[in-house]
Amino acid sequence: MEMRETTVTTSKTLTIGGDMTINRLGYGAMHLTGPGFWGPVEDPDNAVRLLRRAVDLGVNFIDTADSYGPNFNEQIIREALHPYPEDLVIATKGGMLRSGPQDWVRAPDRAPYIVALGRPEYLRQQVELSLLKLGLERIDLYQLHRIDPLVPISDQVGELALLQQEGKIRHIGLSGQPEVTIDQIEEARKTADIVAVENLYNIADRSSEAVLHHAEQKGIAFLPWFPLGHGDLLSPQGALTRAAKRADASPAQVGLAWLLRRSPNTVLIPGTKSIKHLEENIAAADLELGDDLWDEIEELCSYETPWRPAHV
Repeated sequence: MEMRETTVTTSKTLTIGGDMTINRLGYGAMHLTGPGFWGPVEDPDNAVRLLRRAVDLGVNFIDTADSYGPNFNEQIIREALHPYPEDLVIATKGGMLRSGPQDWVRAPDRAPYIVALGRPEYLRQQVELSLLKLGLERIDLYQLHRIDPLVPISDQVGELALLQQEGKIRHIGLSGQPEVTIDQIEEARKTADIVAVENLYNIADRSSEAVLHHAEQKGIAFLPWFPLGHGDLLSPQGALTRAAKRADASPAQVGLAWLLRRSPNTVLIPGTKSIKHLEENIAAADLELGDDLWDEIEELCSYETPWRPAHV
């Protein structure tokens, strides 16, 4: 198939918060934990090699959270990369509870939503623990992992703003499941500068489209979590697998390149335990396809049933 030059210029970098320039294709470390995202990673030596290889490939944005492991994810990042390269940004999150493998704490009267704990004193504790686990004096990007509906947003974000004033947080972001809304972003911005928002979004599930556009308009980075639909889009019959045959690229590369092209404010955090897949993912930043082919791929993927987490 003849390739046409794309009319869209895709920048490989983004400056967050006005002073933190990162490569838009980063790495999500959640899978470097035990089964069910619980406990330490089963092969720590491989995890260390993978994280170091990511940095070698130019990754300077790594996404983690205190609930991944819990805590073990932050520890393996420190083991692999500390002392950190000067340009490396480690984004971590707090405010969500875990009860065991594959589970995040939920309460019967709040189902199906995951229970967030946004009490100011708890968030302060978690920031201090993340600083300790990561071996940092300041966290470059700290995201409220889930907005607690029982605590005013001003109190949750306000505590993070106080920690920011104390020099323990550089920038503040929001993360959602259920997804962060435009109203919540704007409510949070009354208390602090919000530089990033992390919502579920991929080529087959564009339910956060309005939030993406809002983030772009406000100069806020948008981090799509599960950018490949938790791998479902890459199955033998998945939409991206079918689309990749038209693009002479891997399914993952097509899905990631589409997200980079979708908005200049997307920052990708695909996760993997495989160094081979890591290298393949990073190469997606160089994938260029013609506009007509992208239109065909979008049309093909629009018929895919969006994957949603079972616990939402």
